[in-house]
Amino acid sequence: MTARISRENGLLVMDAGRLTLREQSPAAAAVLADAGTAGFDWLDGAPGSGTQIAGKMVMTAAEAGVFAPGWGLFVIQRTEDGAAIGGIGFHGPPADGAAEIGYDLTESARGAGWATDAVAAISQWALSLPSVHTVLACTDPGNQASQRVLTRAGFTRVADRDSLWAYELTSL
Repeated sequence: MTARISRENGLLVMDAGRLTLREQSPAAAAVLADAGTAGFDWLDGAPGSGTQIAGKMVMTAAEAGVFAPGWGLFVIQRTEDGAAIGGIGFHGPPADGAAEIGYDLTESARGAGWATDAVAAISQWALSLPSVHTVLACTDPGNQASQRVLTRAGFTRVADRDSLWAYELTSL
């Protein structure tokens, strides 16, 4: 399914059927970095550690004056009830045509395909842009759940990056 792209208050919104990805401003990302809700109803009460780390990355980029809108953190929401179930986003804008993603889900949302759907939606959007030909994701070697997410989303394992397993999805 192709996500429908719109904007709310200047921020990207990707409607991908059963889930919606909502871009976070640097101010909202700072709230998430401190385990705040940023106005969302979180399934397990608060964002996960990966979302908090991503919030800090956005906040740091904004403070350094290098934040690029569209290339930061998105909150993953269930469309049916609006519950926030995780975060997904980019480690920054694309470099040499490659954009790196990271993601996490609240514990209660795991195992139901939400991460796979979110990875597919954000990757599809990135690959639709002329500046991107590859989406990259890295996992710890022991993180089999994340490796299954990437494989189900169409990613292929490529050469390791330092001690991490790397996966790529390329445009056709």
